[in-house]
Amino acid sequence: MRLPCVNGGGPQSIVRLEQSAVIDREVALPPNAVRALSFWGYRPGAALTVVDQDDTVFRARLLGPCQVVPFEMLTSNPETAVPLVLYQALPEKERFELVLEKAVELGVNRIVPFVSSHSTTLEARDSKQRKSHRWPDIVKRAAKQCRRPDIPELGPVMTFDEILDETACWELNLMFYEGKTTLRLRDALHRPGVSSVAVIVGPEGGFSLAETQQASVSGVQPVTLGQRILRTETAAIAGVSLVQFALENLG
Repeated sequence: MRLPCVNGGGPQSIVRLEQSAVIDREVALPPNAVRALSFWGYRPGAALTVVDQDDTVFRARLLGPCQVVPFEMLTSNPETAVPLVLYQALPEKERFELVLEKAVELGVNRIVPFVSSHSTTLEARDSKQRKSHRWPDIVKRAAKQCRRPDIPELGPVMTFDEILDETACWELNLMFYEGKTTLRLRDALHRPGVSSVAVIVGPEGGFSLAETQQASVSGVQPVTLGQRILRTETAAIAGVSLVQFALENLG
């Protein structure tokens, strides 16, 4: 299923070689890799991250529009691990920009802003100064900064109903909930073999009772991050960090 994406992110943005890379040996880029470069906006001389046919990640220098030379081997591709999706209720001011940047650095594969009953709207955010057009560039710059081989997908602003429909694509769906729940995040994640995880973060005012019930009917599990009431950007950053840690260490 092809999900809506507004920034050219996802697997199509990976500069993938059709051979095993060797340090200091020039490599010609196949057509798909050249296309991937167009999403990044790299120019000759720039350092970028590429993935070879063995799924090994390298830093490489772009020699021209169709050629690179690897100069450093990093590791196996971290983006082949369990996909992690973040659904973030639109916060006010610059908080969503912060969430975007940190979610990319923490390895989130897809980020989708949404409007809920207690959140602000895109129109309200952009009424004083339009900033949403900068979101794809924020994602791309963060991906470059942390040397990701891919640009995470950025979805369009959705309604709460739309994100619940999309959660059918993921195996484990969690809602960070400040109300009464006995399920802790670590317990929800303590299960082997999870193939994909999505987390839903609400606005400053939290989720309404109707939204919580609607999410539960859709198979989303409400989980607690602890007794403290967190700002929405804190919940997103801390929650994603904890999920990534659990996925890497619990197996």
